[in-house]
Amino acid sequence: MKILSLLFSICTSLSLGASTPDWSTEAVIEPGDNRANIYGLDSLELEATKNKGYIHAMNYPVTVTGLLIPYRPLLNFMHSNPNDPLKKFLLTISRKFAGFKTERELYEWLGLSQNNGPNAVGIYKMPYPNGKADQFYVGAGLIKNSHGEGLTFSCFACHANNLFGTTVMGLTNKRPHSNKFFHMARLVVPKIPNALFEANTEATKGEMQMFTRTKKNLVSIDGVVPQVHGLDTSLPHVALSLARRNNDEYATKNSILEKFPRKNELKEFVTDSKPMPWWNLKYKTRWLSDGSIVSGNPILTNFLWNEIGRGTDLLELENWMKNNSAAIKEITTAAFATEAPKYTDFFPPTSINIESAKRGEKLFNQTCLKCHGEYQKAWSGDNVEGLSALELLATTKVIYDDQTQARDVGTDPNRYEAMKFFANELNNLAISKWMETKVEPQVGYVAPPLVGIWSRYPYFHNNSVPSLCAVLSLSVNRPKKFILGPSVNKETDFDQECNGYPVGEKIPKAWLADTEALIDTTKPGLKNSGHEKMLLDAKGAEKYSSQDKSDLIQFLKTL
Repeated sequence: MKILSLLFSICTSLSLGASTPDWSTEAVIEPGDNRANIYGLDSLELEATKNKGYIHAMNYPVTVTGLLIPYRPLLNFMHSNPNDPLKKFLLTISRKFAGFKTERELYEWLGLSQNNGPNAVGIYKMPYPNGKADQFYVGAGLIKNSHGEGLTFSCFACHANNLFGTTVMGLTNKRPHSNKFFHMARLVVPKIPNALFEANTEATKGEMQMFTRTKKNLVSIDGVVPQVHGLDTSLPHVALSLARRNNDEYATKNSILEKFPRKNELKEFVTDSKPMPWWNLKYKTRWLSDGSIVSGNPILTNFLWNEIGRGTDLLELENWMKNNSAAIKEITTAAFATEAPKYTDFFPPTSINIESAKRGEKLFNQTCLKCHGEYQKAWSGDNVEGLSALELLATTKVIYDDQTQARDVGTDPNRYEAMKFFANELNNLAISKWMETKVEPQVGYVAPPLVGIWSRYPYFHNNSVPSLCAVLSLSVNRPKKFILGPSVNKETDFDQECNGYPVGEKIPKAWLADTEALIDTTKPGLKNSGHEKMLLDAKGAEKYSSQDKSDLIQFLKTL
C-alpha cells in the first residue's frame, strides 16, 4: 500500500507540472517576472488546474474541517414554524441566529457574492462547483461525508466581491460577516440541546453526529467581532483559539482551557484589517499585509488559520494536507493565476484622460515607484500608431521587489504589532514545521503592487481611507468618518473622480442606517494616518497641486 501511495503521489506531482515553487525565505522573483504560473504548467493544463482550484475556492476542499452545519436540518429549521420550540429557544439567546428564513437571507447577510452565470467571459467566467447552476452564491459549500451533507464557508467568503453587479474572484470582500457569524455560532450553538435540535429539524443519526462534533469544536474556539462590517479579525480568532488549547506541538484540546483560556492581549488589542487580493500573490515572496509569513505556501497557512478558528484537530488537518496535494496545488494555482479587474471593464476607455494619465505616470515614477513598483505602459511603446484607446491604456510589464519587504510609513501599527502575541505558538506547531511556514513579526506593512488598485478601495490595511483622493491628501484632511457601503450602482456608490467611496453629502441616504459599516478613524486600530512623507517637499509643504493629484489618479486607474 505504501508503494502504491508513493507512486500515486509521484504521478500526481508529474501531472501538475515539473516546476516546484520556492516557498523559502530566500525566494526571489526576477525583475519584471512573476509567478502567475506557479507550477510551470502548459497553457491547457494551467487552465484546467486553475478551474479546479476555483471550484475548491467556492466549495472548500478541507473535508476534515471542524465546523459543518448539517445542511438538510438547517433548511428544515429555516422553513419551520416561527413558534417551533427550537426557534423560540434561539430567539431567547440570539435573535439574529434565529432570524434567517431562507438560505438566500443567510448568504446575503454573510456578504457572499453570486456566481456570474453562463454568460460571463474572461476573468469573470466562473465554474459551477457541482457542474450545474445549483449553487448561486460562492463561498458557501457543501461537504459530503458518512454523516450526510454539511454546510461550511470557503475562500470566496472573504476573497470574492460583487463589483457593480459582477463578482470578481480574488477581490477582497468589502462587506463580510464571516467573523461575526463564527462568533455568534460559538456563543449560541453549544447551548442548543441535542434533543431539541433533533426533534425540530428531523436530523438523522448521522446528522446528529455532525452537529455534536460541531458543538464540541465550537467550545475550543474564540474570537472578537470586527469594529466595522467590512473588516476581518482573523488574528485574534487564531490567537484566542490557540489560547483554549494545550501549548504543545499539535495544540491538542483541553477541556479546562476551553473554560479558562490562557490570557492573550488580542482579546482587547484591536487588529481589524482586511484580507488581501489574490492577484498580488504572483508578485510576492512573503504573505499577509505585513509580510510576516516569511516562508511556506500561503494557501496552507490559510487552511491552518481557518481550521484553528474552527476547532479542527491539527493532526487530522496535517494528514489531510499530506493526502490531498492535488487539491492544494489546484487552489494554489488558481490563487496565483488570478487576474485583477480593469477599470475599463466597467467604464469606457474614454473616461480616462490619457494625457492626464501620462502626466500622472511621470509623477508616480518620481515618488511612488520605489515602493510600489514600476508599471510600463503600452502608450510608451515603439509601435503605438493605430492602437485603440483601450490598447494604449494597457500595462505591458510590472517590475516589483525581487523579495517582499515591509515598510513603516506611519500607518496604524496595531495590525503588525499583533503578530508578536502569537507568532511563537504558530511557529512551534508541528504542522507549521511540516508546512515550512514561519512567522516573523514585522515593523510596518508591505507596500503592495498596485495592479487593480482602482477596485481595492477603501485603502490601507484597515480600510481607513475611502478613496485615492484621500490617499493623496494629508491625514488631517482625510475624512474622519465614512460608510463602507455596497458597490452596486456605479453612479451613486462610487466616486469616479476620486476613485472610491462617496463621502459627506455624496453618501447614499440608504447607507446612513447601516451603523455597522461606519468607519470612525478615531477608534483604536482604525487610524487613517501615514503615507504622507511622499506628499511633502523638503520644506514640509504639500508638493502636489489638485491637478497633479488628478493626474496621478488617472494613471492609477490604468493599472
